[in-house]
Amino acid sequence: MRSPKMSGETASDAERRRWPVIVEQMGRSMRYRRAILLAVASSSALIAAVAPLPAQASLFSGETADAIANVISWIALFIAPTALIVAFWLLHIMPEKIAEKRRHPQAKAIQALCIMSLFFGGLLWPFAFLWAYSKPVLYKLAYGTDEVEPEHPADDSLTVTDAAPPATAPVALATNASAIDTAAEMQRLRLRLQALESQLASQRGPVGGDA
Repeated sequence: MRSPKMSGETASDAERRRWPVIVEQMGRSMRYRRAILLAVASSSALIAAVAPLPAQASLFSGETADAIANVISWIALFIAPTALIVAFWLLHIMPEKIAEKRRHPQAKAIQALCIMSLFFGGLLWPFAFLWAYSKPVLYKLAYGTDEVEPEHPADDSLTVTDAAPPATAPVALATNASAIDTAAEMQRLRLRLQALESQLASQRGPVGGDA
């Protein structure tokens, strides 16, 4: 066996060769420790999740819990269904209201389509909505307009019916004035006719006496 001096190897060289082995062993031990710590943490979390917790029925107790339960039951049985029905109805008649606001000439047909959609589960509602916003081109070609006056106008809007009385008032006054003038003319004609008849009768009187 050769000694370090005979082989030319010093103690420092041997120590340098041992350091990689020592570092590798330390790394392996650290990996083992990390694996053990991870396994322990996972087991602790699983046990904490599976372990039974003390049961707690409610945050409230006694009469407070009964009152809250009554309020929730009233809301669930009456208020919520009523609100849903009203919201569904308002949403369903929206195309009809849009058509009336836009003075659509086919508003009655859109209203009928909305009613039919109730029996088809709302499948026809998108068609009624698109129809309310569409322009009636064929109606305009046939009648020359794509708007009609609403049948039930608002109170604050001026319609043809509301504007009719001021426009016809002068005509009515003129008609009454012409009727009065005609009656007066007829009266004058009657008086003149009576005067002529009396004159004619007076002239016939002396002629008859002379004969």
